[in-house]
Amino acid sequence: MEKNRDQIIIRTSITGIIANVFLAAFKAFVGMASHSVAVVMDAVNNLSDALSSLITIIGTKLAGRAPDKKHPMGHGRTEYLSAAIISIIVLYAGVTAFVESVKKIIHPETPDYSKLSLLIIAVAVVVKILLGLYVKKTGEKVDSDALVASGSDALFDSIISGSTLVAALIFITTGKSLESWLGAVIALFIIKSGIEMLRETLSSIIGERIPAETAMAVKDAINSFDEVSGSYDLIIHNYGPETLVGSVHIEVPDTITAHRLDELQRAIMRKVMQETGVVMTGISVYAKNTQSEEIKAMEDFARKTTFAHEHTLQLHGFYVDEPEKRITFDVVIGYEEKDPAKVIEEIRSAMQEKYPDYKCYVTLDYDISD
Repeated sequence: MEKNRDQIIIRTSITGIIANVFLAAFKAFVGMASHSVAVVMDAVNNLSDALSSLITIIGTKLAGRAPDKKHPMGHGRTEYLSAAIISIIVLYAGVTAFVESVKKIIHPETPDYSKLSLLIIAVAVVVKILLGLYVKKTGEKVDSDALVASGSDALFDSIISGSTLVAALIFITTGKSLESWLGAVIALFIIKSGIEMLRETLSSIIGERIPAETAMAVKDAINSFDEVSGSYDLIIHNYGPETLVGSVHIEVPDTITAHRLDELQRAIMRKVMQETGVVMTGISVYAKNTQSEEIKAMEDFARKTTFAHEHTLQLHGFYVDEPEKRITFDVVIGYEEKDPAKVIEEIRSAMQEKYPDYKCYVTLDYDISD
């Protein structure tokens, strides 16, 4: 599957390179012949797109290398680095284009369009739309951020090229040249696109929240087992689009045997892998009291106390150790809460006051997955 994915990305990128090189050549010819800085800047943008596709190919090849001792989880994150480089190239192209456009505004040249040049620009718009739709759709299909970004950029370029065509028609019909100003506007949009792409890529490198659909799919698979009354603290580490590694806490009856628990954990790992593609490397256990109505009442009070606070999201892992006279549970608090430690202490104090014969421990958990 992974090898096939890499082949699709490389094939799509090669298509993008060929298309963009031809478009750049045509636009550069038209731009220089007609003295249109906007068209020339559009040609430069096509070259940056071709370079982006080349970097996507290199990044895919590097990301596909086998794991080694220094990188036991593989090299999948290289794809995010290649996407960051593409973003920087787009940003640089935009800044360069803006500088050149400003120079032309200060020292203008009168454009001279021919019917052939207008036809080439019109064809370029259509090609860019088709190329953008193809690359973006393929990127979404194989979960490639670099391809999705390239496809979106190509669709955006079609609008820019269309604007260039409009400016040419305005010059032909009115004699008013908007070329340099349009070139500056195009450059600003390229800069904006580069900044947005870079921000999104850096966010992926830093580490983003697990997509809700992924988290729910993993939890649904885990909770489908009869002995599991809940799954919590799900953490999924992203080592590349095709390598997701996770850990989770499951709540099971306090009467379960070690033998059955071992079977259950293995079954959970297999099912999660089959249904979601996530490798569960760690499954920890919360024991759930099942023998006492009194303890059930204690848990009900803990929940009532916990959810009396505005930004508390979840209580889990509730367990009462009768011989040790100890109550333990975890509370998930939303990021809107400014002083979560204070909330935890208020919950603990209320439990301690209600059950003075017990020692109460409340652990602050974070809202890391849906």
